[in-house]
Amino acid sequence: MVDLILRGGTVATMDEQRRVIEDGAVAVDGPEIVAVGETDAVVGDYDADRVVDTSGQLVMPGLINTHVHVPDILYRGRGKARGLHDWLFNVKHPFVAAMDAEDHAVAAELYCRETLRAGVTTFVENAGGLGNGYDAETIRRKLSAYDDAGVRNVYAHGFLDQGGEAAFGSYIETLRRKEPGVDHASDPPMETDAALAAVEELIEQYHGTAEGRQSVWPGPFLAWGVSREGLAGAYALAEKYDVMTTTHTAESSVQERHLASSVEYLESAGYLGDRTLLGHCVQVSQSDIRRLAATDTKVAHNIATNCSLATGVAPVSAMDAAGVTVGLGTDNIAHNDTANLIADMRVAALVHKVDDRDPGRLPAERVVEMATIDAARAIGHADSLGSLEAGKLADIVMLDLDYPHLTPYTDVASLLVYQATGSEVSTVLCNGDVVIENGECQGLGDRPDPVSIQERSESLVERSGLNQLVR
Repeated sequence: MVDLILRGGTVATMDEQRRVIEDGAVAVDGPEIVAVGETDAVVGDYDADRVVDTSGQLVMPGLINTHVHVPDILYRGRGKARGLHDWLFNVKHPFVAAMDAEDHAVAAELYCRETLRAGVTTFVENAGGLGNGYDAETIRRKLSAYDDAGVRNVYAHGFLDQGGEAAFGSYIETLRRKEPGVDHASDPPMETDAALAAVEELIEQYHGTAEGRQSVWPGPFLAWGVSREGLAGAYALAEKYDVMTTTHTAESSVQERHLASSVEYLESAGYLGDRTLLGHCVQVSQSDIRRLAATDTKVAHNIATNCSLATGVAPVSAMDAAGVTVGLGTDNIAHNDTANLIADMRVAALVHKVDDRDPGRLPAERVVEMATIDAARAIGHADSLGSLEAGKLADIVMLDLDYPHLTPYTDVASLLVYQATGSEVSTVLCNGDVVIENGECQGLGDRPDPVSIQERSESLVERSGLNQLVR
């Protein structure tokens, strides 16, 4: 006897053979998948407390978002047409600094509703705040919202332990002077030992909570903003607690040094390795890519936001050729505009074809891997997530195929990347529990009033001085 059988749908397993079973079934018991196969075989082998007819639906692994910033959802769309650092220091930081714990809780709940509704069951939150993460009450409220929603999340607590070089500091001040009416804010660097101790305390407190759905990682804020000792300490914590660590790396040309690249700096600190996930890696050389491959360092590719900020296009084709594991991320919603990984899959597939001047680059199958099994590898969970296989966790998404824009389709990968929008998601399981049914988030109650969220956002804009932005 098992808890649940999903039967009759088109099952895209994303297993090693990338099997697609046209009349397939998935048996789930507790948090785990116990069988995947043809409907007749699975139904013949197992009785279930509940059987769900998934005929006319695509059944696939839950999507994994490898790089996000949750609070940005409350100022969605603000700061467009600004470069990375202009937006970061004149828009993002002032807004986030104005947020209190209740604002963060509202943002977390709104984010979960949107991202689960789009089929994402796991996300890695780069919780940098203004550099040193968030206060204890904000963290508690955020993680409580994720727990209630039933999503699987990684909370990567950020820290800075050294100031930037004088030239970069002068550059930031030049940008800030463009917006004298904004309430500028920043976190001072922490002592290295204190920063690492704060991360370790959060790991001890929250890692493995929410029935194992919540993880905590060290998240050095930015490659050049953390000392070698801080980076090495973050990696040592990852080893000690069997987790991973992540930082922003080579997002823009401004962040790269003439004498050493971000990747070279991280290597010199002992930070590269199989427990490291680097966000962006847009401005990397072939030499950098070889270093990533040699150390089995992973990359989170944030194509939509990188396009919006015009920072460049990460050389994913070269990373693929070198054997670097790349997972897809949506990054911040202020510039991406949505938490919808399916939408970003299409962007990734199209942009890399143009960037490489090759229509054969980044085929649909590859993009789906970047949002499922390779994303699972990128966050260190290929053994439990990213595909529908017996023994893996039951993070499962169902898409209704009864839409004109999905008919006809050639293959499942092309359907997902080029035809689907994310709005077709009907049901989502995470850890074996139904978290989205009939489009509604089961763990969060009634949807919040859109007017109240709009008013909250506008109030934060006023409190932070962003209503004074010079256009």
